[in-house]
Amino acid sequence: MSSPPGAGYALDPRAVAQGFGAASAGYDEAARLQSAVRAELLSRLEMLPAAPRALLDLGCGTGAAAAEFKRRWPRARVVAADISPGMLSLARRRSRWWRRIECVEADARSLPFADAAFDLVFTNLMLQWVDDLDAALREVRRVLKPGGLLLASSFGPETLQELRASWAAVDDAVHVNRFIDMHDLGAALQRAGFSEPVLDVDRHRHWHPVTGALMRQIKAIGAHNVNAGRLRTLTGKRRIAAMSAAYELLREPRGLPATWQVIHAVAWAPTAPDAMAVASESTISLQSLKARLSNPGTRR
Repeated sequence: MSSPPGAGYALDPRAVAQGFGAASAGYDEAARLQSAVRAELLSRLEMLPAAPRALLDLGCGTGAAAAEFKRRWPRARVVAADISPGMLSLARRRSRWWRRIECVEADARSLPFADAAFDLVFTNLMLQWVDDLDAALREVRRVLKPGGLLLASSFGPETLQELRASWAAVDDAVHVNRFIDMHDLGAALQRAGFSEPVLDVDRHRHWHPVTGALMRQIKAIGAHNVNAGRLRTLTGKRRIAAMSAAYELLREPRGLPATWQVIHAVAWAPTAPDAMAVASESTISLQSLKARLSNPGTRR
């Protein structure tokens, strides 16, 4: 019996948790891109008209965003949730008795929180690790209060396109995750019941002296290949050498390029609890996005 389309890209949640747990100790030092994307998402809070009373950092990693929330809004309830116990152990270190952060081990597909518990859900580069995006977004929608805000980022399909193409020249196995397209993410937000999702895209390019340097960076941030279609045996030296030879054809003066495409999403839970989203997603500039954030009257 043949596998269904996309079956090779199915993700194992336990493997995801183990991968990030193994990388947790050195994650903050290695995750420069993740830090930059988090800072961009945080900048979109500047125009909020009112201070949130309850915030969820979903897929919190080491808890950097949760700590920033607590710094900005000391009286707010701040919850840091992650599927990885290793990451949560580091997030707990950011909690203080006078600025307590609740740390909860949780699967995004089934959140252990009450309905309408949060004014804001913030999730930075986590959605691409969920094997059922619709289930995760429904849960986010459920735990948001009416009129609550979702700020999210995810890697897009151009991410690591050079590495994917180089491996494709070697074999048919899955070596690089498949990342969701911006329009597919917008459609998923609508299906979950969000109002007027707004999406935009950034592209980051990094250069590495050799393929080994790129692979070490990917490992250091816990982004292991956990797809169902991955090779179940050790990747041999011949395959790695063949992939590296293919990658060399892409070399630029600064080194071997690696593209990271980042999708940002802003979406609101409808003010009426039972309302469903009806408007299509839109792609706008960051300046227009901030104008909308500063004027809540422009959204339903």
